[in-house]
Amino acid sequence: MNVLIETELGNIIIELYLERAPITAANFLRYVDENRFAGACFYRVLQVNNQPNNDTKIEVIQGGLKDEDHPQSLPTILHETTNQTGILHKDGVISMARNEPGTASSDFFICINDQPELDFGGKRNPDGQGFAAFGKVIEGMDVVKKIQSQPQDGQYLLTDIQILNVKRSSNSRNKEK
Repeated sequence: MNVLIETELGNIIIELYLERAPITAANFLRYVDENRFAGACFYRVLQVNNQPNNDTKIEVIQGGLKDEDHPQSLPTILHETTNQTGILHKDGVISMARNEPGTASSDFFICINDQPELDFGGKRNPDGQGFAAFGKVIEGMDVVKKIQSQPQDGQYLLTDIQILNVKRSSNSRNKEK
């Protein structure tokens, strides 16, 4: 199942891994199908040079509803670890943002380059549970990198990149990797 994310800087097509990450992918698809990403944006970018307080540096762009108490937010979901799904945080993988395990809801991030410290057992989160990966960018990594290069203050973009629409894509590429 593919999803098209239309942004003001271009389009990103994500292949969702519904069979390998059923809880997380279904949650994302529910946001898509119920138009809950209306008003969403990309607002945070992590680059090696903007994480002075983190020993473990990562490169991602983060988007979603931005506000934890957003009226479009659905209840949080169970945490599917990478050792359960086998979906590792490689270049272009999409994953859920979270605080503690089981707190993911609407916000997600896309990896730029391989990010093994986000996998189960990785050091980015002290709990060692990693993040719940559920798909991969199959078109539009140039747009992801363009978002990452926008002007920022620390880890936050000076101007949010608006997500104009998120919908199921008619792109017929369906094989999970």
